[in-house]
Amino acid sequence: QVQLVESGGGLVQPGGSLRLSCAASGFTFSRYIMTWYRQAPGKERELVAVINTGGSLNYAHPVKGRFTISRDNDKNMVYLQMNNLQPEDTAIYYCHAQGVTGVVPYTYWGQGTQVTVSS
Repeated sequence: QVQLVESGGGLVQPGGSLRLSCAASGFTFSRYIMTWYRQAPGKERELVAVINTGGSLNYAHPVKGRFTISRDNDKNMVYLQMNNLQPEDTAIYYCHAQGVTGVVPYTYWGQGTQVTVSS
């Protein structure tokens, strides 16, 4: 059974930090591109950061220089370190996996974790 389980969200003041974690199971994690998305109230879901199977990174412009995505293939974990958080970062953050098992492409989503940035 495939699972992506996010954790680490919460309430933080502007300028603060949070570290999100995503625990993956049920698929060959190292072969999947891992992505963090977020969805703010009333807005569409948007890509935040991507780490591919070779470790290459890509970030959305609003989070560049503040957020860092990383992965641990031994632990089947992906992380999002978020620094200097701002109110506009308030959203539900989702973990996403994209890859191929055999010749069949798959995508998986976690259930999301709420991040609220407020004073």
